[in-house]
Amino acid sequence: MDAGSAFLEILFFGMVAAFLVLRLRSVLGRRMGHERDQKSGGDGSVPRGKGAADENVIQMPGKRLPEDPLERGLAEIQQADRSFDPDGFATGARTAFELIVNAFANGDRDTLRSLTSNNVFSMLDGEMKAREDAGQTLESTLVRIREARIVSANLRGSVAHVTVRFESEQINVVRDDEGHAVQGQHGVIEPVTDVWTFARDTSSSDPNWTLVEIQDAPADA
Repeated sequence: MDAGSAFLEILFFGMVAAFLVLRLRSVLGRRMGHERDQKSGGDGSVPRGKGAADENVIQMPGKRLPEDPLERGLAEIQQADRSFDPDGFATGARTAFELIVNAFANGDRDTLRSLTSNNVFSMLDGEMKAREDAGQTLESTLVRIREARIVSANLRGSVAHVTVRFESEQINVVRDDEGHAVQGQHGVIEPVTDVWTFARDTSSSDPNWTLVEIQDAPADA
């Protein structure tokens, strides 16, 4: 290799290196320079470059939510609480349903108080007191939960609300103080539909959801 070709090769690589340095400075300057201008006031302008960093900053706030009300509500909750998973929530709701149904039948006020809001607890407590004053007992067997389906969801401020429709099979018998059945029949399985709404403050470190409303299930739903 002669001196002339060696010189040209060095010149070529030198130009490539200079181009890469300028390119790197351009990218860093666009990211750090504009961020510094915006934080300190600068000229108040918004960067309009097409770099990857600029595109990320512009696109994320403008992300469109789903049009479907249920999907939109779930998406809003997921934005406020990234740990929220609809499938995982439905599984947890099944467990809460079983605990609450059994606690209500057994008069377990401590369990009910830990899983329900003040209003719901007061309502259930009133029904248990009326049952106790009448000398009645409730025998309740949750045979199975056929379905636990989320039917609505929304975010009100920082509080997430999720409504679940439970389709279950139960055996419920109310007996008087002498043990006679006054409501329901022993061994007879009946389909039961419940619509419950759970809530949780997404700004709280407490991950637990609370039953805040018990609704009448629509007959045709």
